Amino acid sequence: METALNSSTALSTHPFVAGMAEEHIQRLSQFAEPVTFEADRYLFRAGETATRFYLVSKGRVAIEIFDASRGPVSVQTVEAPSVVGWSWLVPPYRWCFDARALTPVEAVALDTEKLRAFCHEDHDFGYDFLKRCIVIFAERLYASRFQLLDMLA
Repeated sequence: METALNSSTALSTHPFVAGMAEEHIQRLSQFAEPVTFEADRYLFRAGETATRFYLVSKGRVAIEIFDASRGPVSVQTVEAPSVVGWSWLVPPYRWCFDARALTPVEAVALDTEKLRAFCHEDHDFGYDFLKRCIVIFAERLYASRFQLLDMLA
């Protein structure tokens, strides 16, 4: 993993924060770090502590589970621009899936301990942030539902 150049610019141009209050974007940029991953590198692995939330600006990421008889099984593919990594929201804050770069990936990584603290101390920000997350949760749930139907057909 390499760091990219400007975290403030990378963060402020990501669609996830579009329309967010400027002071909130500035605060987020204090604990944001641009990162890159080569193809086949893991952003995170199931069971590890969920320390980052990724705003993907370029590339594709496979969300995978490991099956002892089949090996890694892709349950969803996420394409930029999007976000990856929700396990930081739910105790015990451990990844439930693996996330693997399918192509070179550029993203902004947010420190999740600081992100949780910011949500707690600024409820307006926390509410806005979680509303944005819920939209993506719903999209991913719908996509998973259709994928499951395809698997059963």
